[in-house]
Amino acid sequence: MTRVTLPAYGWDSDWADAFVPYEGTGLVPGRVVRVDRGRCELVVEGAEVGDATGGEAAVRTVRADTEPVLGSDPRDTPCTGDWAAVDTAPASGPVVRALLPRRTRFTRSTSSARSEGQVLAANIDLAVIAVSLAVELDLGRLERFLSLAWSSGAQPVVVLTKTDLVPDITHLVSDVEQAGPGAAVFPVSAVSGAGLDALAAELTGRTSALLGQSGVGKSTLVNALLGVEEQEAGPVRGSDGKGRHTTTTRDLLLLPRGGLLIDTPGLRGVGLWEANDGLSQVFAEIEELAAHCRFHDCEHHAEPDCAVLAAVEDGTLSHRRFESYRKLLRESAWIASRTDARLRAELSREWKRREAAGREMYERKRGGKHRKAF
Repeated sequence: MTRVTLPAYGWDSDWADAFVPYEGTGLVPGRVVRVDRGRCELVVEGAEVGDATGGEAAVRTVRADTEPVLGSDPRDTPCTGDWAAVDTAPASGPVVRALLPRRTRFTRSTSSARSEGQVLAANIDLAVIAVSLAVELDLGRLERFLSLAWSSGAQPVVVLTKTDLVPDITHLVSDVEQAGPGAAVFPVSAVSGAGLDALAAELTGRTSALLGQSGVGKSTLVNALLGVEEQEAGPVRGSDGKGRHTTTTRDLLLLPRGGLLIDTPGLRGVGLWEANDGLSQVFAEIEELAAHCRFHDCEHHAEPDCAVLAAVEDGTLSHRRFESYRKLLRESAWIASRTDARLRAELSREWKRREAAGREMYERKRGGKHRKAF
């Protein structure tokens, strides 16, 4: 049986360079393969493989605590996919002393009132968004996922699951391609095996994170890609196609052809976080239209000679897509304002300006007679 070495988990010369500050300190590099109840599981170098002069170190899995000095920001705590500097010497067990700088990170806003960011996967090359065709296609939700994916620094990939339940998927694939320009789309069926080879080839040699709602078939898809029943798969409700969380942790799994896949629990809520760049990518055609508006700061609300509104009017741009764009822009601005006092003040002034403009318009329509209600 082939023994797995650290390069199989993505270790390369660039990561070796990033680890240089920790050389000679007794720390060893390790990759986080799971975070559970505040503790990490990591793969670190273990026994030598081969002869004494040219052998590579095989990996072993350790459970480690986290050094408190890593910070209180949830985004700074270890996440599946992270590379870390690990101290394996303490008698009480290994400890993660530091994280190596992340190349990419998929972050969403939490549902908490404090609107904190939560990193779902780190150092991924592909953000694989699973969408079920067994229920009505929610393009607005897909655009939300894609905006976060582009903002993460990873390349988005859309996987359309359960194609065996739909007689003709042609128009559905077309709708998804229009909603996600630049993202490859893979229709697959874990039941029949259709499309799995093409998807597996795309994932080979890379670190990917599988993301999506509960019930879209992520665990079944993971098992099909691995060729073993690694993840528990559960049924979905027939009324709305929603499933329960059969995956409860984010696990970094080795793929048979090479490469790694992070399976994540189903996401009921996906709030935007630092997603402006992603929005520009997903809605590139709207950004291009906006360049032709009369005013450079046009809000595409009621301004004269607005190229975006004109495109909606003549059908060049769908009303659904335009409203999705506006909704996500507002949400992104609100999230940013929660952590930026200056931006929060600017938004407050803008909302007051719009309120005043609305009152003025109301008074004009009422012939200048506006009665206040107390």
